[in-house]
Amino acid sequence: MHAVITGASRGIGRELAERLREQGHEVRGTARGHSAGHRLDVTDPGQQARFAAEIGERPVDLLVCNAGVYLDKGMALEEYTAEIWGQSLGANVTGVFLTVQALLPKLRLAQEPKIAIISSQMASHHRAPGGSYAYRASKAAALNIGRNLATDLKPEGIAVGIYHPGWVRTDMGGEEGDISVEESAAGLLAEFEKLSVETTGCFNTWDGRPHQY
Repeated sequence: MHAVITGASRGIGRELAERLREQGHEVRGTARGHSAGHRLDVTDPGQQARFAAEIGERPVDLLVCNAGVYLDKGMALEEYTAEIWGQSLGANVTGVFLTVQALLPKLRLAQEPKIAIISSQMASHHRAPGGSYAYRASKAAALNIGRNLATDLKPEGIAVGIYHPGWVRTDMGGEEGDISVEESAAGLLAEFEKLSVETTGCFNTWDGRPHQY
């Protein structure tokens, strides 16, 4: 299997990449710098095009859209700026779409292509405890993109899953998280394995439970 994982320089993305490599798969991990092996700012169409060109005619069997930012954690309502909104939506929403768009020709070359979008339980409209407006809105938009991609790509045999990775003890999730990076990655990989055109459009937790939209 040939997998592409965005945001693979740390946390969940790095753990996913390492585990897939240990299983013998070919993995291209990306990050805004060169720390993951391949440089890719997911918000930059030019870099997206160059990265896709680097892959050439190699099929992509699994695309994991994991790159994202959480810039407004603990931010008061009065502290929000247009820049915070722009950066959050750029990385977490536009970046997901541009990555899928750039790599779609490579996915179409695979036999059973899959797209996994890492969203969050904070995307759910059923959970509204307040705060984190930009992050919640951006992850809700990523969920919406995934659901609609699932509809459009199903006739081509491309499966799309959207996932809540759990509250993970990472730089983003904080030390008070419920689960470790290792637990999250193991669960997510099991979910990716189960993903198919029959289950496309799913919004599941890292441990296989359907999540409320």
